[in-house]
Amino acid sequence: MTIPIAKDWYATERLSDDVTLIWEPHVDAGIRCNMWHVRGRDRDLLVDSGLGMVPLRESIALLAERPVWCLGTHSHFDHVGAHHEFDERIMHGSEVEIMTSPTRENMVIDQYVTADIFTAYPYDGFDVETYTVKAAPPTRLVDDGDVIDLGDRVFDVLYLPGHSLGELGLFERKSGIFFSGDCIYDGPLVDDGTDSNSDDYVESMERVKELPVTVCHGGHYPSVGRDRMIDIADEYIAGRRTAGCPAAD
Repeated sequence: MTIPIAKDWYATERLSDDVTLIWEPHVDAGIRCNMWHVRGRDRDLLVDSGLGMVPLRESIALLAERPVWCLGTHSHFDHVGAHHEFDERIMHGSEVEIMTSPTRENMVIDQYVTADIFTAYPYDGFDVETYTVKAAPPTRLVDDGDVIDLGDRVFDVLYLPGHSLGELGLFERKSGIFFSGDCIYDGPLVDDGTDSNSDDYVESMERVKELPVTVCHGGHYPSVGRDRMIDIADEYIAGRRTAGCPAAD
């Protein structure tokens, strides 16, 4: 079957609290990530940057209007593909080596990028066998307890390892907004990667359950409220929410 070329690679949806969801609709929902743009007084924040197959800043106008800090929740290819387009790149220190010298292997591209994840290709001549991500070393390293200050909005940095070694989340106490990356979302959670640790994942889930969240904006799939987030965390802790196990009802 011939795979068509996408006319529009990105889609956007503006939510409340000056948060905009950006995604790549022609990629399988379990592979494409949710990119979250947050409008701030002094600067904007982009949480994760997608696959990087089509220039992001050229395609999404609100990313070119003002200074943008780009935070990567972790270094897997689907979350950092367009990081090289941004001058300010924020990540956990354990991700520096991968972001400096990315390969198809250390970004797990070779495990997930196949023709069957696409309903359309990003451009004519795209080849799943040669797709890779450009180097984008972090310009600022953060760890648990640090803050991301946009002027009128402040996000606490949470270190939430388990899915990956350098997994980060962001929590805005004023609004209860939680950007959770791939630590938690409403789908099968992955804890069998080369940089995964299920014991760390359980500890991160226990911590997540204590957050006074109003909405959890995950790295994949639709956002959820606090009650659903706690259910997902409990399911993972009970061993019923991983990619190798069916999710609980």
